[in-house]
Amino acid sequence: MAKRDYYEILEVNRNASEAEIKKAYRRLAVKYHPDKNPGDKQAEERFKELTEAYAVLSDNQKRATYDQFGHAGVDGSGGGFSSGGFRGSPFEDIFGDIFGDIFNTGSSSRRSSRGQRGDDLRYNLTISFEQAAFGTETSVQIPRHYSCETCGGSGAAPGTSPKTCPTCGGAGQVRYQQGFFQLTRPCPDCGGTGTRIETPCPDCHGSGRVKDKRKLSLKIPAGVETGTRLKLSGEGESGLYGGPPGDLYVVITVEEHPIFKREGRNVICETPISFTQAALGGDIEVPTLDGRVKMKVPAGTQSGKILKLAGKGIPDLQGHRRGDQLVVLRVETPTKLTARQKELLEEFARESGDDVHPIGKGFFDKVREIFD
Repeated sequence: MAKRDYYEILEVNRNASEAEIKKAYRRLAVKYHPDKNPGDKQAEERFKELTEAYAVLSDNQKRATYDQFGHAGVDGSGGGFSSGGFRGSPFEDIFGDIFGDIFNTGSSSRRSSRGQRGDDLRYNLTISFEQAAFGTETSVQIPRHYSCETCGGSGAAPGTSPKTCPTCGGAGQVRYQQGFFQLTRPCPDCGGTGTRIETPCPDCHGSGRVKDKRKLSLKIPAGVETGTRLKLSGEGESGLYGGPPGDLYVVITVEEHPIFKREGRNVICETPISFTQAALGGDIEVPTLDGRVKMKVPAGTQSGKILKLAGKGIPDLQGHRRGDQLVVLRVETPTKLTARQKELLEEFARESGDDVHPIGKGFFDKVREIFD
């Protein structure tokens, strides 16, 4: 009987890309896999046919030969598959993606659930702006599973121990033949652990773990910001069957401050000053993370001018020097003037002239050049 065209088998065009061929094979292999069609000889033959076609078309050199000479050019290169033939071939990764560990093609298929690592945990911690800037120490209670102290994590009652599973001989897996593949499954009697507990621990009921809350002390370093993750190794869920514990990740959220804002290692503080302070200059009091400090405002200061207080910012996480505090001056226009204040300001306006408003004079000079 003549062989069908490989492109026809995979239901793709002759100019199909590698990705299209792989996608087509995934779809059809899932549909016709013998494990999904037990006892169906037609599905088994279809699956063999798909596998042979993919072995050729997924290899650029074999595909080129096939395109030029047809089946005659690749005889023997696509057929005669066995379960061991997938190792090191294009099938190893694609079968792992499609069917997980049902193929005995690598170390993952022989993996036992004995000694499983515990899950990682996440804890969300909210701290103040000042705590983030200078660091702090706090304590938290983490609900998690711990290794049972009564049985030492074995799951067996004191004085007893888990027994080797007679069904799988301690391997945790049983093998069976499906079509032309040798497959493995977790042992149905021990659940893949390789052992059986005849007398379960009365406290953990055979699981080897108990759930409780544990109080942990946390040291938050100076310079953290929202989104910073702190890792506490070994403080996650306890492992199963003697496996190592997972880790605890503390995710930081920093509260907003009513006065300060952060930009990198710098602290931004908008500070209002009066009209007369801006015009005449003088000393003002400015809040910082370390307390209040005095700062000199130069005469003729414009709104939005930025003054710097060196070393008054936030340190980086490596403990190097601190950033700066940037003081943004905002000139406040007076409101609710008395009659006398209005009179003085009107007199000031008459006496001012252009010389005391250089920014405004320059702006309006440019306007006249453009529009007049």
